[in-house]
Amino acid sequence: MSRRRRGCLIIIGGGEDRDPAGDRTILREVARHVRGGKLVLATVASRQPKGYFEDYARAFRDLDVGELVELYVEDRNEAGNRKKLSVLDDAAAIFFSGGDQLRITSQIGDTGIEAKVRAIFERGGLIAGTSAGASVMSDTMLVKGTSSESHRIGDLHMAPGLGLIRDVIIDQHFAERGRFGRLIGAVAHNPRVLGLGIDEDTAAVVEEESFRVIGSGAVYVVDGSRVSHSNVAEARPERVLSMHDVTVHVLAAGDGFDLKQRRPIPARD
Repeated sequence: MSRRRRGCLIIIGGGEDRDPAGDRTILREVARHVRGGKLVLATVASRQPKGYFEDYARAFRDLDVGELVELYVEDRNEAGNRKKLSVLDDAAAIFFSGGDQLRITSQIGDTGIEAKVRAIFERGGLIAGTSAGASVMSDTMLVKGTSSESHRIGDLHMAPGLGLIRDVIIDQHFAERGRFGRLIGAVAHNPRVLGLGIDEDTAAVVEEESFRVIGSGAVYVVDGSRVSHSNVAEARPERVLSMHDVTVHVLAAGDGFDLKQRRPIPARD
């Protein structure tokens, strides 16, 4: 029996080009997967979502999206509301905007909305997310940790995500906010997972067991499977992390990555 093909994930590092006069490479990719269908913009991650929908409506206006509707949940008890759930009816895709990833999981986790999101994905639909909406896609998500300096062992907070992609952990605004140290710290906690650091205006387009890179920046892949030494379990929380034989791949637009084999796929000329 053949395995049912799941949908696509577009994991965006934040700051994607939304200027109607610009290239809008990532939003064009979203629209390509929507194919004239209904796109739900989930602004759940924001405590003050005013203006988000209007901004994206302008950005998607001429990109062949049939219908763009907003989904916002003020409080968790709204996540089972029939009117809120009906927003996802017949949706071809859902796009999680930025804000606080904990707001997404705490408001919609294990609710009817999450079930509908999973159903869209399982039937071959698109789930996209930018910034906080990117971090929430993995089964374990980064919540907080110091940027722009070497990682200290106690300075990292993680929480369960939506688990739409397994065995990875995602960080966004990556080069722009100097988050290399904290992503390595996250991988040190469990070298089984791959760390994906995604720059602004850059996305990993995940289909089946691989992804390809689009946008103007890079995707960094941190692989700890061959690590020979780590002090993460023994050292005091204030100590700087020590980790040897970490593998790092830097992928630009056109490059891909095989998630099962943990190998980069060079861009075709």
